[in-house]
Amino acid sequence: MNKGYPQSWDLDVFYEGGSNSAAFLQELKGIDEDIVKLDAVLSEEGSSTASEIGAMTELLQSVLIRLRQSESFVSCLLAQNVKDTTANARGDRVKTLAAKFLGVLTRFDNRLRGLDDNEWPKLLEHEKLAEVAFNLTERRELAKQKMAPELEALAGDLAVDGYHGWGDYYNVIVSRAKFTDTGKDGEKNILSAGQMHNRLSDGDRGIRQAAFAEWEREWSAQADLCAETLNRISGFRLKLYEKRGWLSVLKEPLQINRMSEATLNAMWSAIQESKQVLVRYLERKAKLLGVDKLDWHDIEAPVGSATKTIPYDEAAAFILEQFRTFSPELADFAELAFREGWIEAEDRPGKRPGGFCTAFPKSGQTRIFMTYSGTASNISTLAHELGHAYHQHVMNDLPALSQEYAMNVAETASTFAELIVSDRAMKAAADPEEKLGLLEDKIQRSVAFFMNIHARFLFETRFYARRSEGLMSVEELNALMEEAQREAYCDMLGEVHPHFWASKLHFYLTDVPFYNFPYTFGYLFSAGIYAKALKEGPDFKNQYVALLRDTGRMSVEELAKAHLGVNVEEKDFWQDAVALTAVDVDQFIDMTN
Repeated sequence: MNKGYPQSWDLDVFYEGGSNSAAFLQELKGIDEDIVKLDAVLSEEGSSTASEIGAMTELLQSVLIRLRQSESFVSCLLAQNVKDTTANARGDRVKTLAAKFLGVLTRFDNRLRGLDDNEWPKLLEHEKLAEVAFNLTERRELAKQKMAPELEALAGDLAVDGYHGWGDYYNVIVSRAKFTDTGKDGEKNILSAGQMHNRLSDGDRGIRQAAFAEWEREWSAQADLCAETLNRISGFRLKLYEKRGWLSVLKEPLQINRMSEATLNAMWSAIQESKQVLVRYLERKAKLLGVDKLDWHDIEAPVGSATKTIPYDEAAAFILEQFRTFSPELADFAELAFREGWIEAEDRPGKRPGGFCTAFPKSGQTRIFMTYSGTASNISTLAHELGHAYHQHVMNDLPALSQEYAMNVAETASTFAELIVSDRAMKAAADPEEKLGLLEDKIQRSVAFFMNIHARFLFETRFYARRSEGLMSVEELNALMEEAQREAYCDMLGEVHPHFWASKLHFYLTDVPFYNFPYTFGYLFSAGIYAKALKEGPDFKNQYVALLRDTGRMSVEELAKAHLGVNVEEKDFWQDAVALTAVDVDQFIDMTN
């Protein structure tokens, strides 16, 4: 086993000097100059030949790939140190460039929209356009559903200090949050949100209770600022939709995820019909913990030997071993990420809560962020984020537009990586307690995707319906969240988490609305892919890579039909995927009798 994998990432390989990097400032200058150049080309009168559109597309993709890299760099700087004010300023500069680019993109899309429908298929045969035909057609069709290009550009400019500004303000709120943790020796320590969040799934119920009380106390103290922020983000979004003539708040997230509402409804319907399976699990877990009903902090409490702390290097070796049983290429890639400092895992103050993987497409690399404290959940997160990283890795040679895959299929790759690790670990476990712990960790993911994510979806859907009538108070938001949690968990909870809406970053992301249901899609879609992988054996790894490479150039319905031979707009596929959870729950009940 390799000893001493770095637990802090290397960002200097991209732009040396962190938030004060001169190279990064030069990168931003180059991006700005090319945006101006593209704008000038689009301002020229006259017809657009295939060669001219090809040249525009080439320049557009060059800007896009550097802008994505710049956005990733800033997000990493802010995640590793929420108090980095210089990084915050750099982030504002990147957002300004992104808004400027969006304005030019809107004009580009309008140019595509204006082309003759009969000539369009012929134009796409051009060598520089054929490989991004899906993406250009998608942009052209969406342009027909938006405001006039000058209004879309204006909205994008105003969003920098409005819409996105409110999203950035949430980072300020998180940086203000201070959590007091009292150790077993009675000494009090001040923890960041990321560190405190790990305490919520501690194996000791007393520690969890104290941590949850402190978690709720601090988010209650920040709730007025969070409510103001959430109200303003949603208000901007709703007004923009109104001006575009969009009647459904789900139109944008569905379009971003390249999926139909029929697919979304089929998925939730299948889940709703099968929740009693998870009710049995929650009832049994409450009995094991000696309580009438599980409190919020009990849901992710470990059972069995999953309570042990696993060192980072041991977790890395474990993940690599499991990946290698599926694909040597996946394992080799993950080992590279561990060895070369692509992962920020250190447990230290000042970090943002949560975990993510972000791409540096210009450099052909990715970076993973998390706070590792040695829990089974941490190992799952690590495998999850490595799945994201591999997804990007196999797409690095594709055109920039074809690398723009949606969140739902991104979550497919990450969840598939989790399944590889959890399934093989369970089969290899000889000790009954260890096997129980691993099984329970696997079932917890079903609870998260079928219940926790459903609660978020219910909350956000109802929040937007209410927000269209006016601002919502902290008390109303708490009540709405509590209602959604009790409904999604089939009234199986004792104490709920009313300030979850304040503590969860996902509600404040301005680039992607409804940052919830794609997780559940990815979880179930990956279950279908995993079942096929088990059936077809070692050769499936090549089919899997082919599927990942198509995620940026197909709708999810087309992807499922082409690579799995299924119709995801019908409930049958989702019912089959959900049914796999029942097998795990039955085994859990048997093992805990």
